[in-house]
Order: sequence, then structure tokens, then C-alpha cells
Amino acid sequence: MKKMWWVLLLALLMSGCAMKPPSQVGDACAIYKERSGLLNSWERQTKKAERRYGVPAPILLATIYQESRFHPRIRPPRKKLMGFIPWKRPSNAYGYAQALKGTWKEFQVEEGKPMARRNRYKHAVQFVGWYHNKTHQRNKVSKQDAYNLYLAYYSGHGGYARRTYANNPTILAAAQRVNTMAQRYDAQLRQCGKR
Repeated sequence: MKKMWWVLLLALLMSGCAMKPPSQVGDACAIYKERSGLLNSWERQTKKAERRYGVPAPILLATIYQESRFHPRIRPPRKKLMGFIPWKRPSNAYGYAQALKGTWKEFQVEEGKPMARRNRYKHAVQFVGWYHNKTHQRNKVSKQDAYNLYLAYYSGHGGYARRTYANNPTILAAAQRVNTMAQRYDAQLRQCGKR
């Protein structure tokens, strides 16, 4: 009996520590089903961030989808020196939310989460909600506006205010993908219980 208890505890802990992305990242219901561990249910964590920051779950999910495709340890690719020698990375972005170290530290301090890690989903989804809420406060972007929330997420609050994204088709296309994916996730989440 004692041995079985430890095995169960270990299994529960491992279910919350998955380090590979869900198998169907384009399907919100499948993501929630696959990551439904008792200790770290992604659905529960996403809804918790939605309630705390007022940003809809589909927008939280779509932002993470765009940033990392739900890969917990992803980093920007290294630049190449002389075309073939791996060199420095263009930024220190890391994890599900591709959060920069400085912005992540600001999140940790403001939210009282000194142990939050960028490669843990529950922390990353809170970070995205926190950042989008800041965008709403600083830049007056609606929390329902996935397109402009993402432009500010990518450009930073100051960059968004200066419209640094305006002549960058890559960023504009990414924001449109986030908007489209948020709509898709929203439609899926409305049907999860009916499947």
C-alpha cells in the first residue's frame, strides 16, 4: 500500500512536468484533454489566468501557440557567423511564452512569484495574461483584441505606442495568425463538451 502511494504521487507529479508539446496544438480541446493532470491541468491553469487578468482563454492559448507552439524550452535560433558557425541568439527569449529575462523578472516581482519558471505552462500562461493586462492598462487595447494585444506583446508597450510594427509585414502577419487562432480556439472551446 505504501509503495502504491509513492507510485501514484510520482505519476501525478510527472503529469504536470511534461516537457514536450501536446500532440495536437491546433485543437484547444485536445490540448486540454492531453494536459489534464490532477496537479497541473492546463485547462484549470488557463481559466485561472483568464479570471485573474480578464484576458479570454483563446487569446492566451493563441499567443502561446504563436510564440512557441507549446514547446516549453524553445529559444530563438542562433545566428550564424560566416554563414555556418553557430553564434549568439538574437534575444534571451525562452519557454512557452518566449518571455525575455527582464520582462519575466518584472512579472516575478510584481506578482510575487520569485520561483516562476518560463518553461512551466502554469507560469507562462499567467505571464501572458499579465502582459496583455498591462497592454490594456498602458496602451488602452481591449482585452478582446487578439490582433493588437499580440502586436504589443511582440513590439513591447513602448514599441506598440510608437507603432514600430507598422512597416513590418512579418509582425503584422504574426498578429493576424494570433487573431485567427484565437477565433479557432474560441470556436473549439465552445464545443469541447459536445464532442
